[in-house]
Amino acid sequence: MKPGINNYSEIGKLNKVLLHRIGGEIEGLVPDNFERLLFDDIPYLKVAQQEHDRFADLLRENDIEVGYYVDETVKALKDKSVRREFIRKFVDESNIYSQAVREALEEYLSQMTVKDMVEKVISGVKKSELNVKSNSLADYIASGYPYYTDPMPNLYFTRDQGACVGDGMTVHHMSTAARRREVLLLQYMFKYNKDFAPDGSNLWYDYDSAYSMEGGDILVLSKDIVAIGLSQRTTVAGIEEFAKKILKNSTFKKILVFDIPKCRAFMHLDTVFTMVDYDKFTIHPEIEGPLQLFEITLDKEGSAHFSSMQDSLENILKAELGLPSVDLIRCGGNDVQAAQREQWNDGSNTLAIAPGTVVTYERNYVTNDLLDKKGIKVLTIPSSELSRGRGGPRCMSCPINRDDL
Repeated sequence: MKPGINNYSEIGKLNKVLLHRIGGEIEGLVPDNFERLLFDDIPYLKVAQQEHDRFADLLRENDIEVGYYVDETVKALKDKSVRREFIRKFVDESNIYSQAVREALEEYLSQMTVKDMVEKVISGVKKSELNVKSNSLADYIASGYPYYTDPMPNLYFTRDQGACVGDGMTVHHMSTAARRREVLLLQYMFKYNKDFAPDGSNLWYDYDSAYSMEGGDILVLSKDIVAIGLSQRTTVAGIEEFAKKILKNSTFKKILVFDIPKCRAFMHLDTVFTMVDYDKFTIHPEIEGPLQLFEITLDKEGSAHFSSMQDSLENILKAELGLPSVDLIRCGGNDVQAAQREQWNDGSNTLAIAPGTVVTYERNYVTNDLLDKKGIKVLTIPSSELSRGRGGPRCMSCPINRDDL
């Protein structure tokens, strides 16, 4: 195992991963704020935590080190001046218009222990917690809303805020206001927690970039190729900025851009397509048809070169990975209703922890059986509550270190 950040594939033996144990932020969800906070349902916290703990335990049973968002952020904020800067930036990102409220919030968070402060930032600060009168019209208009700072219920999908690619990391500008502050935690982890990101770790994409990009759209197909979904939440300008930086400063030779439908059902590339073995992939049946693909490489002068192609996913993968054949395993198989049902519960969002070994939700039994018949070792976790957030095991994990293939 190489130390630090090391991720040159989707399937190499997983050694270290970043998770967030689902917490009190979920209790802030009500039907009135579903749209605001990007949820369709309310997980039952007690059971969701039990399911998430089983996920973490399963990873540990397979010799994978599990780090948690709260713990790693606490390490990053040990220094008081760094902590003050973090609190100011968090309040800035929370759209607080009243100076009186800003000052009260900063004071309130500064008085807590570091761990309590990080947990409070995640779970949200209610107006009832602060005895302060706002002098802002915006706050007056929103006076019926219970929070000064929204909870972060999406944080347990740790794939999106950033991605480890090669020996570096992308720290993302999220496409929605509801999720932008999640990345602030990761930014400070990267900058100030040397256990998490040792000195010399590359930063391929920055939190302060002007263009949105999210980690569910990033797949490290090989030591030479990174695939990115041009999706509802990842922009073409963001992809180009990332591609130019990583191609100029790493051993990667090519970025493949998959143009996928811009809708919630195809939110990220990894909701419709994941790698489970050297030549096997789980897919949403709807992406089997001709795909528009763009290729970014560098010419001898170091300038970006762009080309495009249109072909089936099978032919694209064979050509790009130099394989004689590939096996595309359909979510739900050939049963249309099973495909729809299991895709809704992220049947094709698998987390490979070694070549041919994956973690899936046990509820997707049709897809799991197909994977088993294809020779894939399937490790399942319960998911009656976790799945309500519309993300699977890959979405819930940020691999930091894998063995090279």
